[in-house]
Amino acid sequence: MKTIGLISANYGSTEFGELLQNRTLASLPYGGRYRLIDFALSNMANAGITTVGVIAPVNSGSLLDHIGVGNPWSLGRKRGGLFVMPGSVYGMQKSGSRFLMRDLLKCERLFYKDDADFVIMSGSTDVWNIDFEPLIKAHAESGKSVTMVYKKVARGEEFRGYFLDINENGDVVGINNESFGWSNYFADCFIINRSYAMDFLNWYSALEYKDMIEIMQENLGTINIGSFEFRGYLGKIKNPWEFLKVNQAMTDYDIRNEVFCNPERMIYTKAQDEAPVFHYQNCDVRNSVISAGCVIEGRVENSIIFRSCHIAKDAVVRNSVIMMHGTIGEGAVLDNVIADKYVTINPGVKIYGGEREPVIIGKNATI
Repeated sequence: MKTIGLISANYGSTEFGELLQNRTLASLPYGGRYRLIDFALSNMANAGITTVGVIAPVNSGSLLDHIGVGNPWSLGRKRGGLFVMPGSVYGMQKSGSRFLMRDLLKCERLFYKDDADFVIMSGSTDVWNIDFEPLIKAHAESGKSVTMVYKKVARGEEFRGYFLDINENGDVVGINNESFGWSNYFADCFIINRSYAMDFLNWYSALEYKDMIEIMQENLGTINIGSFEFRGYLGKIKNPWEFLKVNQAMTDYDIRNEVFCNPERMIYTKAQDEAPVFHYQNCDVRNSVISAGCVIEGRVENSIIFRSCHIAKDAVVRNSVIMMHGTIGEGAVLDNVIADKYVTINPGVKIYGGEREPVIIGKNATI
């Protein structure tokens, strides 16, 4: 069954402060060399989806620079390919919402210009590696109009968004904003029949200010919705603390292997060649990800260091994320810090953040 993809990137968060001053959440650097949107694009490319639309926000400069015409994901092609479409000016502001009707209505030409059977709609800020082929097959066999992807999460895990009530037949009978015990967390991804998507936009066009999932929530009695369980790692990033935590998850051997080391489902990104990491003899690196081009003289622990960073002698970087071209001076100490690109920390400076309230340092800052 032919399937096309639509990725929503026109949403953000006011909690990230300077990190999102000149970029969208979807283009936020991740894991030492990636951007968050790489996961949504790679998941679709790995399923053989060759027509993908991306709903871009107003501040989409960094996003467009990164994805280009889609060559890393084999989407730079004459037929189909990558379509970047402008979203509404203000995007989606409500926490947990991803699929603003106003955006979908502006981009509905994607549904009309292709003869696909199904459309997979996905958010752009989740860290996961999902095989969409079983989802497409299950949806086709179910006869449902919509199939929503979910993951079971414990109540103790701090997931924010929508939760699904699912009956014994796998039908979605409730969509809630709260979890109770083990819950079925909606993974910001669903598959919908293309013809039904066009009808849906026509029926509810007057509700352009709402999220598509909100409309489904209010009209469950008339919409036939199935479910599909995802059992792998799902990293949700909706605030700086989650950004730091999900980055640090890449130091876990099992999670890193699941997300990045499946030869059949690689995560692709824009290539930037650098020299290998240079570790000085007396440096100390523990449980961290160090990217190409870095020079490490000091100590790095439980941290993600992006390309071309320099950690000077006697400097300590702990529980932190240092983005590209960062310079940490001799004797400096960073703990629970998120430093954007081209940040310079002068010798001897000490910065301590909280585990749930990391210190954010903006791009090009010198401290």
